[in-house]
Amino acid sequence: MSDQNETLDILINDFISMVESSTLIFERKFGTRDIRRLWRTKAIKRCGRITRGVKYELHGIGCRINLSTGSVDFDYGPNGEINGFDTWRLYNFARDRPSKHRKYCDEETIKKELEEYLKLKKIKKMSGISNLYVLVDSKETN
Repeated sequence: MSDQNETLDILINDFISMVESSTLIFERKFGTRDIRRLWRTKAIKRCGRITRGVKYELHGIGCRINLSTGSVDFDYGPNGEINGFDTWRLYNFARDRPSKHRKYCDEETIKKELEEYLKLKKIKKMSGISNLYVLVDSKETN
């Protein structure tokens, strides 16, 4: 993919899709996509293996999931949401996939484009207490 055809939407959607498919593995194994409570009650360890090719590491309000196809690091939203993103998470996701997201292996590029998306109301803060952004539903802007 050439840089000029790559858009931030593609990166964001790839990131959200990977978080979605990764947390589905949690749901199959533990009955929930938000496994933080299991960790806090010591039902599971902070770091572990779910299947042969899937490892997780919980941290603060988030989780890093390592799959054979790559890794993704995300924070849960205030209500357990998994669709939030920020500059740092998108940057690390892109750096893990340089052949697909070469343009976004530059953190400053992501930061500038997120600021532009915010001005264009394509994204918004997830909530007043979160530093994460979410995509704005197209119905909300009409």
